[in-house]
Amino acid sequence: MTTVVATARRLLGQCGVSLLGLLVLARTGLVMPIRPDRLYTMAQALRRWSLTLPGGYAVGAGRHPDAPAIIDELGTLTWAEVNNRSTRLAHGLAGLGLRTGDTLAVLCRNHRGLIESMVAAGKLGAHLVLLNTGASAAQIGAVLRDEEITLVVADAEFRPLLAKAPRGVRRVTAWTDEKTRSETVESLIAASPATELPAPSAHGRVIVLTSGTTGTPKGARRPEVHGLFTASTLLSKIPLRYGQRVLVAAPLFHTWGLAALQLGMLLGSPLVLQRRFDPKSTVDALARHRCAVLFAVPVMLQRILELPREVLREHHPAELKIVASSGSTLPGALAVEFQREFGPVLYNLYGSTEVSWVSVATPAELTVAPATAGRPPLGTRLAILDEAGEPVPPGGTGRIFVANGLLFDGYTNGKSKEVRDGMMSTGDVGYLDPAGRLFVAGRDDDMIVSGGENVYPREVEDLLARQPQVREVAVLGVPDREFGQRLAAYVVLDEQADLDAAGVQELVKANLARHCVPRDVVFLEALPRNATGKVLKRELPRPS
Repeated sequence: MTTVVATARRLLGQCGVSLLGLLVLARTGLVMPIRPDRLYTMAQALRRWSLTLPGGYAVGAGRHPDAPAIIDELGTLTWAEVNNRSTRLAHGLAGLGLRTGDTLAVLCRNHRGLIESMVAAGKLGAHLVLLNTGASAAQIGAVLRDEEITLVVADAEFRPLLAKAPRGVRRVTAWTDEKTRSETVESLIAASPATELPAPSAHGRVIVLTSGTTGTPKGARRPEVHGLFTASTLLSKIPLRYGQRVLVAAPLFHTWGLAALQLGMLLGSPLVLQRRFDPKSTVDALARHRCAVLFAVPVMLQRILELPREVLREHHPAELKIVASSGSTLPGALAVEFQREFGPVLYNLYGSTEVSWVSVATPAELTVAPATAGRPPLGTRLAILDEAGEPVPPGGTGRIFVANGLLFDGYTNGKSKEVRDGMMSTGDVGYLDPAGRLFVAGRDDDMIVSGGENVYPREVEDLLARQPQVREVAVLGVPDREFGQRLAAYVVLDEQADLDAAGVQELVKANLARHCVPRDVVFLEALPRNATGKVLKRELPRPS
């Protein structure tokens, strides 16, 4: 018994969990009695791999080897199978020249091959760059050059995006619907041994790309996770439970999808993956696989709500307890409508690639204040500062700064974000209401000065998004000869709507200050968006 207790204490010490964090983790069911032999195996895995993706799947293989880990279009893989297959894949990638300190890029949709490639890179100590499937060939080529990529694992459908890859970059196909003679993830797994790999001399870094909505994406170095406190932070606000089935609709290459993977791995959750988001197949998969959790981005929730009522009734996911949304702005009207349809299940996380999380809005908070970004979770410090770095009183708008356990380590080009008193700038402006709830007014570089007045496009967007006739809307500043800048509204109408430009302007004039009225109203069939639902502003037509 003494040995078991000592092993348990070492395990908690290796996980770097505090007492308060331990209480949060205990509530999830993560901390529970474990067979001594399995506890020992888990401790050995953590000693070898630490709290990395390889460590997570090795621990899972020791704790519940035969339980499902990944469910995708090819079927189900257990924890033991993922651990074994990723070891084989690591041997295969090493045979292609990938070494500790090299950089592997992945360009894949959500499926087993992406996760196995990520775990395999970690087992070799290679750095990992998560490429955006919605990027252009020019953007992909620039990232491959800037990050000095030596090997790319990509789905066959994305071969055209590698057209501008630097010479000498080797390629492995992850998913293909056709026969191919090229190296594939499956062929490397089949041809490689399952012998245990030595722990690398250094852990590889995960590099997530910024959204690139206005230019070339930048590589953001994700910090190494040093303890379970990071997970307990989010779990203090989003009540995930051990073993719950999780459908990850958010792209795994995005910070939010990556968070879903890491939390699901920690909680022993089977991850349900689909390569393409489709609203009907998503609600069907939620019901069919009895998923309790959905990780998504706001535009996906909007598309689900646009399904016919009879489809939603037929495929209603009765076991759905948590819908965790992030990645782009959640309109208040969408929060209200979604909870009206699915009940109090919606959690909205506000954060970014650079700062990870800032705040989380719970279902109760979204019911009282649908536009809120919520409150900071456990161990997170939030401040609203003016240009001089002084705190702004509640209700006053200022720049949002945050400190937590997972601020990024800077861009790979050597630049970083502004830091004040240990807190990092989010790049957004906002305010706190008297109850301490955060509201985001918009990007600090989105604010325009029109005729001497400061104007935030976000409040105009929120107003128009609440209108039943408006399906989507984006508002931004454009140059103006007379006033310096003016607002332009890009509107996608509901099929039955008869709203015209004058009607849009009258709506704004009746509800907001005169300087908020957009001078230009452009009607579109759809807004250009990237894979995480963010509007690609550079692709919006500029009014003359």
